[in-house]
Amino acid sequence: MNAADWTTIAPGPHDIRLVVADMDGTLLDGDSRIPEGFWERLERMEQLGVRFVPASGRQYATLTGMFGAAMPGGSYIAENGNLVVADGEITSVSGIEHGAVSRIIDVVMANGQTSHVASDGAGADAADASDDDTADSASDSGDSVSAFDIGLVLCAAEGAYVTRHDPDFLAECRKYYAKLTVVDDLHSITEGILKAAIFDFGPAQPMEDALLSGFTEELQVVVSGAHWVDIMNLGTDKRRGVVALQEHFGITPAQTAVFGDYLNDLEMLDAGEWSFAMDNAHPDLKEAAHYIAPANTEYGVLQVLDRLLG
Repeated sequence: MNAADWTTIAPGPHDIRLVVADMDGTLLDGDSRIPEGFWERLERMEQLGVRFVPASGRQYATLTGMFGAAMPGGSYIAENGNLVVADGEITSVSGIEHGAVSRIIDVVMANGQTSHVASDGAGADAADASDDDTADSASDSGDSVSAFDIGLVLCAAEGAYVTRHDPDFLAECRKYYAKLTVVDDLHSITEGILKAAIFDFGPAQPMEDALLSGFTEELQVVVSGAHWVDIMNLGTDKRRGVVALQEHFGITPAQTAVFGDYLNDLEMLDAGEWSFAMDNAHPDLKEAAHYIAPANTEYGVLQVLDRLLG
């Protein structure tokens, strides 16, 4: 598809009833903050009866911390579509089978550099000491794999869990997971797991290729950012979240605008006829979108909203 530039859209108002936007690289600015001008656009959308929905790999608690004061009882697509909330009520939850979670834990612990919690730090929200252990071991295929500088996050509806606890890793995790708990052993988590997320201090794609190919027949493995890989139930993605909200509210794809920048947004673009890839987006999104929006650093979502809403 040859995406058109957003400036080819005639000035609105257009019949838009749902606006869905990814966060990092899309709505958020270069410092990962909500642009100040967003709040007046949110008020404008509310006046026009347009629903705004953040769609992110971030957990629900993190998103409500970002938007909740201005969107009480709001709607969200969290955990890359594994948790969908309509008007403050959870309407859809997807998860990973326990056996698959256990195998993911084993692969990461065998092939990554992980930090173990001190005996007096179990269950703490943070730990200051770092005692990284590096392990080289065989992958599931039996081939030798060099250790990666990675950490695993298990994401449940009520919070996220890690064992690695060095400050740099925790700082990256807390950008996305406001409710984060350090535990001694991820195998001990009994809650249902929505998704597993792996952070790599290097580029994520080589790590995915080396460690996770054995999971792709039973699970969805997606590079969700330059340093993140998400592992989820097959068929679960942000698109399913958008469709669930469209059905819940009686909104059509023709009334839906969708904004994204990275591979975990790709399927979501199909859910809205007004689909926008940011100018800074991955090439695959630019190929799939109907329009190209200005980069997130140029407040592209806000510029396009002004055009669509009139």
